[in-house]
Amino acid sequence: MAGADISRRTFAGVGLGAVAALGLAACSSSSGAGSKGPLKFWNMPWGTPEFAKVDQQITEAFKPKSGLPAATYRSVQWSAFNQTFSTAVASNTGPAVSSGGGTQAFQFAKQGKIAYADGLLDSWKSTGLYDDFLPGLLDTMKTAKGYVAVPYHVDLRILWYRKSLLQKAGVSVPTDWQSHLDACAALKKIGVYGFGLSGGATGNAFQAFVGWMINNGGGIFDEEQKPNLVTPANIEALDYAQELIRKGYADPRSNGYSTANTQAQWKAGKFGMQVEAPGLASQVGGTVGPDMAVGEPLTSPSGQKGALSFPNNIMMYTNTPSQKDSEAFMTYYYKSMTPLWTKNLGLGLPVLKSIAATPEFRADANLAKIADAWQPVAKTWAAPGGAALFANVALVDSTQPMTIFGQNVIALKPPKTVLQTLQSSLEAGLKG
Repeated sequence: MAGADISRRTFAGVGLGAVAALGLAACSSSSGAGSKGPLKFWNMPWGTPEFAKVDQQITEAFKPKSGLPAATYRSVQWSAFNQTFSTAVASNTGPAVSSGGGTQAFQFAKQGKIAYADGLLDSWKSTGLYDDFLPGLLDTMKTAKGYVAVPYHVDLRILWYRKSLLQKAGVSVPTDWQSHLDACAALKKIGVYGFGLSGGATGNAFQAFVGWMINNGGGIFDEEQKPNLVTPANIEALDYAQELIRKGYADPRSNGYSTANTQAQWKAGKFGMQVEAPGLASQVGGTVGPDMAVGEPLTSPSGQKGALSFPNNIMMYTNTPSQKDSEAFMTYYYKSMTPLWTKNLGLGLPVLKSIAATPEFRADANLAKIADAWQPVAKTWAAPGGAALFANVALVDSTQPMTIFGQNVIALKPPKTVLQTLQSSLEAGLKG
């Protein structure tokens, strides 16, 4: 998949700075009437450099019905992407259809800029496309006013291990927290860290810790979509993480590590397990990548399984040549996008069962394992209160309070204090 460095900062959302930018956009413009000219499709560079080429070919092969405009393609780079979208949408010069940050659709929906996808999804029920989505994914896009977008691909945080190192340590692949603890202990005896973490400013440790919380039935937001962090499930999860750290199963330098640092540790044979992105093995590459495998979703002390998931999406805008054309393009695109996965272009987990069932996709045993075992138990930032994302999720997507949260856990500050600190930061962000 595309680099793990960009997956952390951009796969899941827009972030606080973008929220401010989108808010300014809302103040500067009212909702516009439909645009004239071609239907604009803007997509992000989700995969390898070849991804955009194939994606453009698919887009430009769209054959609209008579009287409807053809589609044009633009690849929007991640650098300053939030400003690119907010400025274009505010001035009614933006796309009719696009992907973007994972919470982007929810932000623009608050401004009245999103064309809800309910009618489109209803039309797919008679074609089989509606029932082709993997379990629970459509629910992540559903709000009180309707579906703000359509799931496109999924990024998750899953447990990786190195086969030869577990074999050398004489332990089996863990299946629950106790066997994970035992595996970490065995790896330590051969000089390997079993609890890989990247706690630096461009690291993913905070995502891993939220994943452990979700694994234990916890998480960040309650049923009212408000932060509710100081719970027994969350405290138990952080207690477990800190037990691993105290026992020396994590690299002492973890709090300064980026994802590049942890990949270097994998290459050096110093990391034996880590919760990370689906593309980790391909990022590590070389002779080590093929020795890496996806483990089982662990059963927590509460008897639950779970992981953190980022469902990225494609949204439609009210500013379009015609809503009919936007929906026709969406139907075409979802029926035609299979090559984005079968050509090994580095995109995340597909959202359609038909793509996940292709021989080309299943040839990668790790991706097949993620689709079969991890995606069904994964939950979004909205857990444990619900499945659907919402605008305020941007408060926890790669923001400074979340980085500090991860660093506080690694620094062994008391779990209750760590959770209270994050709770206060998020509540201040909601008021701001």
